[in-house]
Amino acid sequence: MENIGFIAAFLTTVSFVPQAIMVIKTKDTKGISLGMYSLFVAGVFLWVVYGYFIQDMAILIANIITFGFASIVLAYKIKYK
Repeated sequence: MENIGFIAAFLTTVSFVPQAIMVIKTKDTKGISLGMYSLFVAGVFLWVVYGYFIQDMAILIANIITFGFASIVLAYKIKYK
């Protein structure tokens, strides 16, 4: 069952890579919702905290990486409104 968690974590985490790359390259964030990404980054941070407290490596690692990618997109959204 843990393998399913790692596969799910990998897929959902990797899904943010194309968005982050596109935003970094183009600096175009007009189609991205500031409210949505703000809430998403806050929620992912809470998943990191939760994963840490329950010592679930799939949740912890995936959400640390997702937090990084989503934070990059959010930072570009704030900088290049």
